[in-house]
Amino acid sequence: MMERLFCDLHIHSCLSPCGDALMTPNNIAGMAFIKGLDVIAVCDHNSARNLPAVKAAADRMNVLLLPGMELTTREEAHMLCYFRTVQACMAFGEAIYAHLAPTPNNERFFGRQQVMNERDEEIDVEERLLIGALDLPFEACAARIREAGGLCVPAHINRGSSGVLGALGFLPQGVHYDALEVSPAAPLTADVTGYRLLRSSDAHSLEQMLEREFALEAKTRSVDAVFDA
Repeated sequence: MMERLFCDLHIHSCLSPCGDALMTPNNIAGMAFIKGLDVIAVCDHNSARNLPAVKAAADRMNVLLLPGMELTTREEAHMLCYFRTVQACMAFGEAIYAHLAPTPNNERFFGRQQVMNERDEEIDVEERLLIGALDLPFEACAARIREAGGLCVPAHINRGSSGVLGALGFLPQGVHYDALEVSPAAPLTADVTGYRLLRSSDAHSLEQMLEREFALEAKTRSVDAVFDA
């Protein structure tokens, strides 16, 4: 018998410059518990540094954490990636960080990029602007995710200039996608026949996180089963 697991697989913490200061590990996990979510994925821009704290907080709330990141390709298209473990995602994040432009973050304009511990205490501040584009093109980002054992999911493909349809004008063929994230806030013009579609909040504040609206059917209530699903 399959498990029906309610998910929000695209949430930003206070590490992302666009993330609200209240998007701390414990607040995110606590809100997921209140909303009755089974699985969350915190996908900060080009970094995984808050995932250990989010994992500890989620474990206390009995919420599964699918470790993830949101990459910005050279074309400024956003691409989600998911991994089975926090360790694997953090290792990938360290490798990707070398491809991020060394532009300093302007806190007044973009906001503070906070690295937190499991008690929601700031332990570091990321000085490099995380929402900048990598020097890797779209296809290369997808290939690197696959090589590292992750899942490749173009983010909000139909929304704004950062969705692949806005950034490139089309969904590149010959690239393996494990799913596509589709935003309900914009029309979808691309042919997505045959793809698994994800609908997530892309939450930058606690109130934006999904209710029990989107579910995956998984073999068991586990991160591995969600990853496989």
